[in-house]
Amino acid sequence: MRLIFIGPPGAGKGTQSARLVEFLQIPHLSTGDMLRQAVRDKTDAGRHAESFMERGDLVPDDVVMDLVRERLERPDCGAGALLDGVPRNQRQADLLDEALARSRMQLDVALELRVPDEAVIQRLAGRGRGDDQPGVIKRRLESYWRQTRPLLDYYQERGILHRIDGLGTPDEVFERIKGALQAAPGEVPPHCKVPGS
Repeated sequence: MRLIFIGPPGAGKGTQSARLVEFLQIPHLSTGDMLRQAVRDKTDAGRHAESFMERGDLVPDDVVMDLVRERLERPDCGAGALLDGVPRNQRQADLLDEALARSRMQLDVALELRVPDEAVIQRLAGRGRGDDQPGVIKRRLESYWRQTRPLLDYYQERGILHRIDGLGTPDEVFERIKGALQAAPGEVPPHCKVPGS
């Protein structure tokens, strides 16, 4: 099963991603981790990405997607993968579709972790980090929604978007995610099936 997580900063994607990859027994493909590893390994993509990262700029879509494509072709992704941090915009979604099609794969599920903006601001402000000031958080949320709303429509039209209420305890949210996976069109691994489903 190949799936992506969509949700604003502070929605709890990190917590739920860790649970999900353990539950599904698939690799967790974080674009941030892949970029940092490519820089450490001094690959072509890593060298290209490093200059953008040092300036604090976003790494170009083509560079990010080259890394994702290469990673998806490794044997451990044969049974699926959880993509984290990609796609961030429609261009990345198109490039991801092309990469998967080339490898005769498809995206099975897009999970949207829904948390109201007010709750996100409260959660992030509670962390006490320098970049978690309410004004900064609001700008990050505006940027997130501007880029992400078209993606939600795109995956909704394809019939693979599942909206998950992100409020509640981590256990409650994870139970909702598992329920959504049982209803998803992709093949849920046998060890993950709920009895009677």
